[in-house]
Amino acid sequence: MSEHDDRLAWLTLLRTPGVGPVTLRQWLARAGDVHGVLALARRSDSLTAAARAWLEAPDESLLAADMAWLERPGHRLLCATDVDFPPQLDEGVGAPVALFVAGDAGLLLRPQIAIVGARGATPAGLANARTFARALAAAGLVVTSGLAEGIDGAAHAAALDVGTTVAVMGTGPDKVYPRRHRELATRIAREGAVVSEFVPGTGPRAGHFPRRNRVIAGLSLGTLVVEASVRSGSLITARLAAEAGREVFAIPGSIHNPLARGCHRLIREGVRLVETVDEIIEAVRPQALALGARLGERLAVPAESVAAATDDPATRRLLEALGHGEPVALDELVERCGLAAADIGATLTLLELDGRVASQPGGRYLRIA
Repeated sequence: MSEHDDRLAWLTLLRTPGVGPVTLRQWLARAGDVHGVLALARRSDSLTAAARAWLEAPDESLLAADMAWLERPGHRLLCATDVDFPPQLDEGVGAPVALFVAGDAGLLLRPQIAIVGARGATPAGLANARTFARALAAAGLVVTSGLAEGIDGAAHAAALDVGTTVAVMGTGPDKVYPRRHRELATRIAREGAVVSEFVPGTGPRAGHFPRRNRVIAGLSLGTLVVEASVRSGSLITARLAAEAGREVFAIPGSIHNPLARGCHRLIREGVRLVETVDEIIEAVRPQALALGARLGERLAVPAESVAAATDDPATRRLLEALGHGEPVALDELVERCGLAAADIGATLTLLELDGRVASQPGGRYLRIA
C-alpha cells in the first residue's frame, strides 16, 4: 500500500461516527496496521448505523478536503504507527491514536513543559506566565499550551520570543479558537507546531477541550498552573498530568485573588509550589532523561537503516543547507531545500539522534558534524 492509501485509511477511520481513540487503539493492537483496522471496523457488528453507513460509502468530498489539508507544506497526519509518534502519548485511557500537525512535528519528541491557567488572567498572572515561558524556552524546553485566551496565549507568545512552543487545539487543525488568536496560531505553525486530534473542519465543542487538555498533559514532562479558579479547566489538566505520573507545579498568589484559589487548592493537595524556573527544571530532569531513553528505544532502528535514512540525496541536501555556520530556522530550510517541512522535521529528528544536528532556541537547527 502507498502512503496515500495509508492516509486515506486513517482519515476514513478518524471520521467514523462514534469510533474514538480507545476503540481504534484496541483494533490497532489486534490488526497491527491501519488497513487491518479498517477491515476490522467494516466487519464489526457493534457499530452504529451511522458508522456502518460511513464505512460503506464515505463522503469523498470530506476525505478529499482532508487530503488537501495534508498536502499543504508543513502539514502532517502523525499516527500511532509512525516511528516518531510521541511515545509519552502511548499511555493512559483515551490516548490519541493520531494527531494533525501544522509545523515542526519533531518538537513533539522534545522535552515539553505545559503552562496553563485562567482565560481572564490578572496582569500579574500574565506577567508570571510570560516570565516562566521565556525562561523555560531559553533553557531549551518546549512550552506547550492550549491556545486559549489569557495565560495560554501569553505563554505561547513569550516562548516564541526566545525558543519555541506547541499549541494543542480543541478544534480541527484548520479552525483557530478563539478567533483573536489566528495570527498567533499562524506564527506558532511557522515557528513551532499546532496540534489537534480532531479532523479538519471540527469547530469548538465543550466536550473536546478536556480531550485537548489530556493531550497537553500527556505530551509534557510537567504542567505549571499559573492562575486558576477552583472550577477551572486548568485543574483538569493538572489532574490528568498527575494521573499520567507527570509533575504538577503551581504558583501561589494573593489570598484576595479568586484566581489564586485553584493554585492554592493544588498546593494543599500536595502539588509543588514553585517560585523559580530552576525548581521546575530540576524536578523534571529525571523525566527528561527517561524520555530520552524511551525515544532512543522507539527510534532505534538497525544501524544500517539509520545510515540509509541519513545518507539519501534529500538528507545530503538538508545538511548542505544547514552548512557549518549559524543555526537555521525550519522555514528557511524549507526554502533552501525545496522539501516539505514535515519531511525535513522527521529527518532532523533522525540527525539529532545520530549526533549530527542539534536543536537550538527559536525552532532553529545547527549542524555539528
